[in-house]
Amino acid sequence: MPLFQRLLLLPYNLLWLPALPVALVRLLYRSRKQPAYLRHLRERFGSYRARVPEPIIWIHAVSLGETRAAAPLVHALLERWPEHTIVLTHMTPTGRAASEELFAGNSRVLRAYLPYDFEPFVTRFLRHFRPAFGIVMETELWPTLLTACQRRGIPILLANARLSERSARRYACCPALTRFTLGALAAIGAQSAADAARLTALGAHRVSITGNIKFDVEPPPEMLALGADFRARRGARPTIFAASTREGEEEAILDAFVRAASQKPETLLILTPRHPQRFDEVESMIRARGLSVSRRSALPASPSPIEEQVWLGDSMGEMFAYYAAADIALIGGSWRPFGGQNPIEACAVGTPLLLGPHTSNFQRVALDAVEAGAARRCEDIEAAMRTAFALLEEPAARAAMSDAGRAFAAANQGATARTIALLNEIGLSCRAERP
Repeated sequence: MPLFQRLLLLPYNLLWLPALPVALVRLLYRSRKQPAYLRHLRERFGSYRARVPEPIIWIHAVSLGETRAAAPLVHALLERWPEHTIVLTHMTPTGRAASEELFAGNSRVLRAYLPYDFEPFVTRFLRHFRPAFGIVMETELWPTLLTACQRRGIPILLANARLSERSARRYACCPALTRFTLGALAAIGAQSAADAARLTALGAHRVSITGNIKFDVEPPPEMLALGADFRARRGARPTIFAASTREGEEEAILDAFVRAASQKPETLLILTPRHPQRFDEVESMIRARGLSVSRRSALPASPSPIEEQVWLGDSMGEMFAYYAAADIALIGGSWRPFGGQNPIEACAVGTPLLLGPHTSNFQRVALDAVEAGAARRCEDIEAAMRTAFALLEEPAARAAMSDAGRAFAAANQGATARTIALLNEIGLSCRAERP
């Protein structure tokens, strides 16, 4: 490693010494609501028990969204390299749980936590798994990890890469560290031309535009069947779905729903908080407003109707089913400055979308969805709820948005194939000698 890189990495690694106790306290704090944060704790420090059958392809998908996005790529890799084991690493319990659900019963897909980016932990991780090559989903740029892979001859592809203007400004604050971290990547497959330009401006090389893999996520038939069951249970009731909501959004959504529903009291609101540790908290918010509520987890097996005003979606991995059951969806995370959640799943099943002003995480997708007629932008939750109730009275407008959404999703597929082609192009052959 060049001397200037060592000089940059040394203080970066030294900063981890005081940061590690803080990270542990943070895990303890989060475990109060989500005990899973303390499970597999040793893995966060680079200690792993079971050996994994080699050769290994390593994919890092930090949390829930990245894990779901990785699913088409995982299936393509399993087909392309049938003799290999795939190790999926995560940073959050929700990402790990999603991996378990998506690949349940598949012995060739295993999972673990990625350790903190401290050199001793990274070394243990790489010595244990010895990956033939790695794929990092979206934008997880860990300097120690990536440069360690480069030194060991482990090629790393940054796939489905996205970089908002805000994140680009943050990375630009440490230009030298960012430049050589990006330089440790074998190649980058960017979601859009704007993402590619930002990454290139920061010093990335070999950047290709491969598109957004999330468009390749097909609605599972069992989820569509479950959505049909949900729709049958809600009957003819008009239904609004508030999807993947974040802290501070639910209160405003519920208040706006109470005001708007006074004119159409039969309307059903389905509400799914983004984080499972908040299910009980959100139920309390609903009851505090005098609204009747039932939970997905309490749904009886018999085809009984949903009669409550609010249905709390306290389940994981069923977003396609909720979208399929709804007439209109409000995308969470976009009403406060969280950057928004993935709107592609709704488009794939033809659910009309309402987006808030904060969509930086999916900026290109949001702009294109609005332009295609699959979504409408609203300035705030109050305006969105008024728009939703107005659309409930306009079946032709909803049908047009539904058709536009399906067409939009179909037109943007193909990123997985382009990513596999990029892997082949840069010569990531798993038959190569492993470190």
